[in-house]
Amino acid sequence: MAQDRDTEEMLAALGMGSMDELFGDIPGPVRAGISGLKGGLCEQEVRARIENLLARNRPAGRMSSFLGGGAYDFYVPSAVKSIAGRSEFLTSYTPYQPETSQGLLQVLFEYQSMMCELTGMDVVNNSLYDYATGLGEAALMAARLKPGKVFLVPETISWPRWSVLRNYTKGAGIVLRKYAYDRVTGQADLADFRSKLGDDVFGALVETPNCLGVMEAGMDEVRLALGDRILVAGVNALSLAVARPPGDYGADIMVAEGQMFGNFPNFGGPMLGIMGCRKAHVRKMPGRVIGLTTDIEGRMAFCMTLQTREQHIRREKATSNICSNEALTTVAAASYLALKGGSGLRETALYAMKKSRELASAISAVKGCKAPVFTGPYFNEFIAEFPIPSAKLIDRMSENGVLPGVEMALDGMDNRLLVAVTDRTTDGDIRNYSDALKEALK
Repeated sequence: MAQDRDTEEMLAALGMGSMDELFGDIPGPVRAGISGLKGGLCEQEVRARIENLLARNRPAGRMSSFLGGGAYDFYVPSAVKSIAGRSEFLTSYTPYQPETSQGLLQVLFEYQSMMCELTGMDVVNNSLYDYATGLGEAALMAARLKPGKVFLVPETISWPRWSVLRNYTKGAGIVLRKYAYDRVTGQADLADFRSKLGDDVFGALVETPNCLGVMEAGMDEVRLALGDRILVAGVNALSLAVARPPGDYGADIMVAEGQMFGNFPNFGGPMLGIMGCRKAHVRKMPGRVIGLTTDIEGRMAFCMTLQTREQHIRREKATSNICSNEALTTVAAASYLALKGGSGLRETALYAMKKSRELASAISAVKGCKAPVFTGPYFNEFIAEFPIPSAKLIDRMSENGVLPGVEMALDGMDNRLLVAVTDRTTDGDIRNYSDALKEALK
């Protein structure tokens, strides 16, 4: 390998004779790859090359997006960015020293309080990585609460959540058993659900809305059928501004995604895993809980409590090995909820519902298209059916500035997309969708 004067001086200072000696700890085949690299580029050349690569992309700001399936492009008020961007929040990690972290701890406590009010759960932790990891932790928690080896899961669960859930439960020896959904309504098939409730079942996941966007109507029947087994409710957090909260129908554990509360989609992250439970189960819940107390002078103070993670207690007694929380996205969520208030959150939810129905009507007005496919009630997203394969439709519509929806990894969904609407969806976006759809079907 050729060496310049600076390299020779560096090697001399290290007491080495060659670059090969410097990289001697790197395996030969790998080292050969490194030495085979061409000469480096200067900063200006690298920047120009990257800009040329980026020029191939279609700027999202110039497109009408109807993507959803767990990550949503809701409007983020400027005040949220300003608050979450403050240095005391932006650079903070785990507040191990509460006496120096009262500001952060108070925000996290406020977040928990607002989430408890929204979900109807007794306790909400603070927090998990995303919905999927929250679901994995919920299954493990349910197994700690009730004997058994089988956990029931809806057939409509999205592939990413299913994949993470399998990873979480495999080592614990938990068997995942799926129950069917009604092909007309899109809701859970309660008869099939009941038939799967053997003595070996310790709990079940019911999502409302499910990954088809359909809201369940039989949560009381599910609770009754489960008996003393553990009910894990998966919800869309924003839908709770207008829908029945999981605490109201007796959910033992609740999981949700909080990204839409003041956080950008950002190509899939960072997300915010919301998890809550009944008070009776709180000592089995992973993560951390922020508590309100008083200091030695009797003043109000905040602290971390119920820290049942492996970092804080013996590994064999820990409820989880999760090592961090999503403090920054939690701060953003708390700021968003405080700014919106109850009425503002409800207005956002109602707007999304209204626009989703207008979009469904616009799609159905196009020959050969149907939306929604399922008759069950929906919140802000739904399944739409088209006369051509969904992958082809996506390619054609994106050429005309519209991202029409998300492909579904379920049987019978080749010509269907999950279409989502947010509070950023305008009448113009809906017209764009209709025009691009007509053009794609020519």
